[in-house]
Amino acid sequence: MPTATATVVTDHASRYLQQLCKHWSHKFQAEFDPTAGTIHFDAERTLVLIARDDRLELELTVADPDAFERMQGVVAEHLQRFAFREALAIAWQPT
Repeated sequence: MPTATATVVTDHASRYLQQLCKHWSHKFQAEFDPTAGTIHFDAERTLVLIARDDRLELELTVADPDAFERMQGVVAEHLQRFAFREALAIAWQPT
């Protein structure tokens, strides 16, 4: 399955991790604590988040290659919406 990672430099990684997981938990299965989270959008799309002191690490797995780039944009857009007070650089790297 196609997988991409992104490292987002921020001092608010735990806050953003929890906001993303809570937001999507209304529609999807999500487990999280202040340092790690997983969102299962469905059986073929998963986002893993790890909060470090100075960064948020993301790993996105999407089975459908046609939906892969779109999902990267959806995740980035939601993260930027929660982090409106700071400009985040979100650059996905295929793994």
